[in-house]
Parts: sequence; structure tokens; C-alpha cells
Amino acid sequence: MRDTMPAFDPTPGGSKGSMESGRELLCGVSLPAAVIHEAPLAHNLAWMQRFAEVRGAHLAPHGKTTMAPALFQRQLDAGAWGITLATAPQCRSAFVHGVIRLLLANQLVGEANMAIIAGLIEAGADITGVVDGAENVRQLGRYFAARGLRLKVLIELGIPGGRCGCRHHDQVMALGERIDAEPALVLAGLEGYEGVVPGARPEAEVSAYAWRLVEAARALDHDGLIEAAEPIITASGSAWYDLIAEVFQAARLGPRFVPVLRPGCYVVHDHGLYHDAQRGVMGRRPELERGLEPALEVFAQVQSLPEPDLAIVAMGRRDVGGDRLPMPLRRYREGGDPAGALEVAGWEVVKLMDQHAFVRLPDAPGVVNVGVGDVRVGDIIAFGVSHPCLTFDKWRTLLRVDERLEVREVIATCF
Repeated sequence: MRDTMPAFDPTPGGSKGSMESGRELLCGVSLPAAVIHEAPLAHNLAWMQRFAEVRGAHLAPHGKTTMAPALFQRQLDAGAWGITLATAPQCRSAFVHGVIRLLLANQLVGEANMAIIAGLIEAGADITGVVDGAENVRQLGRYFAARGLRLKVLIELGIPGGRCGCRHHDQVMALGERIDAEPALVLAGLEGYEGVVPGARPEAEVSAYAWRLVEAARALDHDGLIEAAEPIITASGSAWYDLIAEVFQAARLGPRFVPVLRPGCYVVHDHGLYHDAQRGVMGRRPELERGLEPALEVFAQVQSLPEPDLAIVAMGRRDVGGDRLPMPLRRYREGGDPAGALEVAGWEVVKLMDQHAFVRLPDAPGVVNVGVGDVRVGDIIAFGVSHPCLTFDKWRTLLRVDERLEVREVIATCF
């Protein structure tokens, strides 16, 4: 009898989560897969852009969250002023994919990294970096002078015991003088990050820190140390952006200053850390409507049912961030109807290993559609994640899907 089986092709067709036999997530994709739902993605893009614009601020989303050029473009198309990055190679990846205005929100150290940024400037990138000490100012001034270039920099104001940044106002002013003495550097404003501000009253502490940024920016400008025609004042991660925007708006720095907000996780939001933070934002801002919505999920299959109340799912620390355990959201039959989601009430991920999740199944009166009698090996579980940065960096491609769980786009990352 003639062999009708296709010849085996040992060449890898792609990374994990790849489409193998069609666009249907529940039957044509190799799971686990990281999935972005289009409807909440589109909502989040418009919501945060509108939030910034109403408050007179520009949006420069932190690209390290996704490192996905297709999502950078969606953010720019929605109206973003630029993209924030954390490292020189990240800046290069964004520029290669068409992002011209880049905000490097960390000190640029090491001549190899300086060479990357210098090359990008020579190629036409509009880059602004960050400094917080005299030695870095000296190194940058020497290197960029030798290249015949000028680098725009922001002074970073930090907090005692925090991460980077000048600790005190007088340090900011002294550093402004040092930058002014370096012909290859252009002081372009002030930068901060409120996510490390401690205190028993975090809202008050974050607002107070934002006012310190404003006061330092005013002082630098008053002393004629800011050379840029349109200086920047920037802060804001993904948790306290409303408080930063409120202070920047109330400060009325005038048309010369450009207030820039830098949240990154909003683009896909989450079911954990930033879900909790967004509840705080909505509580402080009752005028806001609807709020951000989680768009990122990881889909994975039940691999084993070794005990009556335990399912082992083929998803682990190599697939999902672990600062909080993932949350079971919905269950589907493989090849089933996307509209026919099954219950996961009472399901709980209790442990993650490299490639496995231990999911405890409930066995309680009144809880239906659970237990080994209903769950099958091969069932597909959609999991919510916390802190999307820590999930994105585990994937080289993610799948954007529509409401029918049909793949509409394969989104590449550049980690």
C-alpha cells in the first residue's frame, strides 16, 4: 500500500507557541502559547493615550515590558511621543524597527554601550539619556566629544535608599554645573522613578517626590543650566502614573517643558500586580471610565492527572513570570468551541517548576464541572499572569488573537 504520510521535516518551524496546522488557537497551535487578545489591547492603547493627553502630558511607554516592535508601532500609531528603553541594545532594536525618538531611562555606562548610542545618533536617532553622577558625566563627555557628537541627558533624581539617581537637590544642581562644562553634553531636563519610593503612606510620598522633581527642574531652568529648547520632566511607572500626572499638571511648568509619562505594562495590563495597582488608580480617580483590561494570557494543556485533586499542566517558569503564581481563568476542550469555556472555579496553581504547573483541583460540595471525572488530559487552560514584563521575556513570539481565538498576528520580540 502506498505511504500517504508526509515526509518528516526536522527543520524547526519556529519557537514555542507556533502555529502548526492552522490559525485556531484551540487546535492549530503548539501549546503553551503566550496570547494577546485584540479587544483589550486596543482598549488599553486608546485609554492610556487619552489619559496622558487630557492631563497635558506626552506618553513614552517603557518598551522593556514587551520588546515587541509591532506593539511599539501600535503605541506610536495611537499617539505616543516616543518609546522608553532600559539599555543600549534595546534602543538599537527599537531604532532598527523604526522608532526614532528614544528615551534611555538608565545611565549609559561602558564604551561598548556608548558606541551603540553614538552609532544610533549618527544614523538619525533622537536619543536622550540619564546621568546621576560626576564620573559618568566625565566619561560621557569625553567619549561623545571624541566622536564629534552631542548627547542629550536628563539628571536623575532618586531617593535615599532607592535605586539610581542623585539623592538630594544640591547634588542635582552641582551635577547641572558639571554637565554645563561638558561641550559634548546637553542638559535636557530631569528624570525620576517613583516606583521605589517607600513609606507607610505611599500616595503622599509619591506625590511629594513628584513635587521634588518639579522643584529641581525649576531650579535648573532658573539657573540657566538647561540647554535644550524643549526640556523634559519625566517619571511614572505603571502603578502611580496618575499621581505623577496630577503633580506635573498642577505644577504649570509652562509651554517650554515637556511632561512625559513612561508606563509600560498598561499595554497588556495583567491579572495580578498591576490589576491591584489599577484598582487604586480607579479608586483615586472616580471620573475615569472602565479602566485598563488584561490582554495577556498563557494557554497551556493538562499533561497529567496523577491524583484525584491534582492536574499537572505543561507550563512552567520558562513560560510565565513567577513573582505571583498564574491564575486559572478558563478551560477549553482541545479543538472545541471557543465560546464554550468550561469552569475552573476553585482551581489554584500551587507550584511552578521549569516546565510544569501543579494545579490543585477543588473537591467540595456545590462546585461543579471539576475533578478528574470532568477534566481530561489535553484540556486547554487560559492563565492570567502578573507583571507582564516577566512573561514577555520568555517568548520570542506571541500570538494576537480575536474574540474567536483565531490568530490574527504573530508578534516577535527582540530580547
